[in-house]
Amino acid sequence: MELFKYFPTGYTSVLWLLALSLLLIVSVIRRRVPRNFPPGPTPLPLIGNLHQLDLRRLDWSLMGLAEKYGSVFSVEIGPQKAVVLSSYDAVNDALVKHADLFTGRPHIPIFNEFSLRKGVIFSDGKLWQDNRKFVISALRDFGMGKKSIEDRITEEASFLVNVFESHKGQPFETAWILSSAVSNIICSMLFGDRFDYDDEIFIQLISMINENTRLSGTVPLHACVSSGDLHPSFSQSYSTHKRLLEKVQQRYWSQEETAVFEKIKEKGKVQEEIDQLIGAGRSPVTEDRKLMPYTDAVIHEIQRFANIVPLNLPHSTTEDTHIKGHFIPKGTYVIPVLTSVLRDKTQWKTPNEFNPAHFLDADGNFVKRDAFMPFSAGQRVCAGEALAKLELFLFFTTLLQKFHFQAPPGVTDLDTSPRIGLVTNPKPHRVCAVPR
Repeated sequence: MELFKYFPTGYTSVLWLLALSLLLIVSVIRRRVPRNFPPGPTPLPLIGNLHQLDLRRLDWSLMGLAEKYGSVFSVEIGPQKAVVLSSYDAVNDALVKHADLFTGRPHIPIFNEFSLRKGVIFSDGKLWQDNRKFVISALRDFGMGKKSIEDRITEEASFLVNVFESHKGQPFETAWILSSAVSNIICSMLFGDRFDYDDEIFIQLISMINENTRLSGTVPLHACVSSGDLHPSFSQSYSTHKRLLEKVQQRYWSQEETAVFEKIKEKGKVQEEIDQLIGAGRSPVTEDRKLMPYTDAVIHEIQRFANIVPLNLPHSTTEDTHIKGHFIPKGTYVIPVLTSVLRDKTQWKTPNEFNPAHFLDADGNFVKRDAFMPFSAGQRVCAGEALAKLELFLFFTTLLQKFHFQAPPGVTDLDTSPRIGLVTNPKPHRVCAVPR
């Protein structure tokens, strides 16, 4: 104990110095990279490259670095070293052409605590393969691809119309009700019945889901890979998650026992197509989409432009591999930046402008685009993609069939910048739904 007499501030300061020294040593060791590893900006100890990144829009910061270091580069977000894929070509090469090598899911403490790595989103290896097969099979059993699921969506659209009509053309907040309508589809599949929009349990479920999504998208939760549980947001998010599970379980066992509308100049053309094909006398059905290329193009362009999962979910390599001439070891944390795909200037004529023509040929026919990846791509593509596309078409066409949408009186400038989280959400805003 003679050593401590030279430290007048006592044991605590000594322990802090020792801890800091250890962290610096670990940081230096972690910084060692294999030969031909993707290049990147020089990181600082402990914080990595956080000082060079805009944490409010991390996707755009990473795309800025790609202009200097190339479409495949490395970066350190706190102590976590990651390889970033930033272009359609790089993301497609990894997730589609080399899909087997990029299906891993890295360990992130907060998500591990939530899922115990047993679900379909955050699991890995054979467990993930088996879970994904089960989920897709279960969705089919619940009606995906059948008339029954279309009927559920059509029914929910009618409830949505009733709520919009109740405001009699006066301004109201749309985000909550649209989120509730989409959530009700899953609830009706899982529980056999939908919730009323003012149901107390339903309101708590949606509130907790939204809060968890917001907290899970904060950079510190991703940066503190080895000590995420030390961040205050971790405890808050974990607590919210536990309460959410309890609510879902209560609802499940009781059953066993007994989108912002983008302001676009072309919306008149969508309504013309709806009026010509569907009219006002019946509800839209899935088969209508094949005969409505312009409406389909507008929906796809909204998804491209909205870009609701800008950073994708992180991947990891399952084996040593090479991408674009760079060596990437097994187990490397990989960030496929979807913004870089959906705004890639080599793939889209006007990448930073809303333009439905991106999905139309010279004759006005709908065309698919390989760079359209709002649901990710490859073997980890969203398992609910088909359901989401069906909901988007039926909700969108039903609402535009019934209403003209406009800003509240006196509002000339709508703020369409998103709120950042694990997914990008619209900021609170009010819209007038005027019956047609």
